[in-house]
Amino acid sequence: MKFLDQAKIFIRSGNGGPGSVSFRREANVPYGGPDGGDGGRGGDIVAKCVNGLNTLIDFRYQQHFKAESGRPGAGRDKSGLSGKQIILRLPVGTQILSDDQTTILADLTRVGQEIILAKGGEGGHGNAFFKSSTNQAPRKSQPGISGLEMWVWLRLKLIADAGLVGLPNAGKSTFLSVVSAAKPKIADYPFTTLHPNLGVVAIDGKEFVMADIPGLIEGAHEGAGIGHRFLGHVERCRVLLHLIDATHTDPIASWRTIRTELSAYDDGLARKPEIIALSKCDSAPDDYITDLIKELQKAGAKNILRLSSVTGSGLNEVLRAIDDVIQSERIKEENEGKVQEPWRP
Repeated sequence: MKFLDQAKIFIRSGNGGPGSVSFRREANVPYGGPDGGDGGRGGDIVAKCVNGLNTLIDFRYQQHFKAESGRPGAGRDKSGLSGKQIILRLPVGTQILSDDQTTILADLTRVGQEIILAKGGEGGHGNAFFKSSTNQAPRKSQPGISGLEMWVWLRLKLIADAGLVGLPNAGKSTFLSVVSAAKPKIADYPFTTLHPNLGVVAIDGKEFVMADIPGLIEGAHEGAGIGHRFLGHVERCRVLLHLIDATHTDPIASWRTIRTELSAYDDGLARKPEIIALSKCDSAPDDYITDLIKELQKAGAKNILRLSSVTGSGLNEVLRAIDDVIQSERIKEENEGKVQEPWRP
């Protein structure tokens, strides 16, 4: 399934049906009163959070959603049928924004959550509604109220337990492919990963969901390499795994670049628990790795581990460290009543 994390759609709720002007006509009843019924209510546009989806790809092929209008009223006090509503089935983690992309209309974070984006118009009253002691034969009715229409943006921010961050070609996709059943594209050049990938990781009989986002570059928080969209996918993670290529020309500068981008994008993102892992340690001497860890600690880095996705060295230690943080954060969320579970295949 192709991944799409942003889409623009047009929504329009149904118009209310017009009321009816009608009079009772029966044998031996020369002065039958008004019996025009009310129009039906227009259909709503409803956004619903459902399980089993992790992409907005369906909204690439259909961008216009228009609910049915209510049916007109009829004689004998018959009200018109209400128009059918349209339900937009959206994955967990979808934000719905106004056309200006700044106002958040809804944030769907749990399965079953629903919100009416555009309420259908009310049906107009028939002439029976206007009957009074002074006007027993009204000949007026109301038209239905028009529905609402607008363009909205759908923006998916994946909900995962752990998020992988790092510069391009730091080994994130290789790591995810080794510790889970995910099959991201892997190659020896930067920006091999063009969209986020999810994988379910198992360690010591427990499971958690990990998100691998494309490599970040300097200026990502301002949109460089569409990094601001990628960073959105790790906003909801409980812990970040920051991979640093041990064979990079300047690993310390790599660490500082990512930390700067996290802080500039959202200070809350920079405050998330972080585990740092030096990747590709099989390609560097042990004494160099030891010295590099000391230099990173001097620069302010903490929780530094070493691993090699090729040889498998250090993988379990990294996964256990991630799971420990996830369990701790989950307990905090339960105490605060803010638990949100990630998508699972």
